[in-house]
Amino acid sequence: MKLTSDEALQLVEKYRGKTESDRWIDHCIGVGNIGGKIAKALNEKGYNVDVDKTIALGYVHDIGKHNGQSKGHVMNGYEYLKEIGYDEDYCNICLTHSYLNNDIICTAGGVPDYNANPFLTNFIKNHEYTMEEKIINLCDLMCAQGGKVFTIDKRLIDIMIRRGAYTNTQYHIKETYKLKEYFDNLLGYDLYDLFPEIKDNL
Repeated sequence: MKLTSDEALQLVEKYRGKTESDRWIDHCIGVGNIGGKIAKALNEKGYNVDVDKTIALGYVHDIGKHNGQSKGHVMNGYEYLKEIGYDEDYCNICLTHSYLNNDIICTAGGVPDYNANPFLTNFIKNHEYTMEEKIINLCDLMCAQGGKVFTIDKRLIDIMIRRGAYTNTQYHIKETYKLKEYFDNLLGYDLYDLFPEIKDNL
């Protein structure tokens, strides 16, 4: 079953007020909205990117937090979307959004245990990330928990202040900059130009 952006928005909004904080919902909406802008800009440059799908993926990437728990939200979200009947290519965003470079170690907030979840480790290693998934990877690292759009510099500092710095932090930061550069090169300009509001959030 396909997931439209309208359906994805309804899916996250039904949990508003039902967890300790709605910041994760505002974050998801922000990620979807800025992802849609990047996808639209790429389309204008001639790249085949599904704008509505990108928005939908952004809206549901953290749906695993619907139970009020951040820990385990990657698998929780994947299993939740599968249980309610959505196609794998929508469920997968719950797995991919936290991991860059096809590497489970390339993530924020600590060093995962390769052996703790063999399914997730193997999936991330072998999955071919779609353009839409790569956009959400980046947008997740531009959008704060309240939904504001940040430069990746400020967002990564925000994450480190809240979660700490680890042995994989430098690696994750370098790959984040590479991902932004990848999209800058596709667009032919600095993608921050799409978001003038960034200046208000410096």
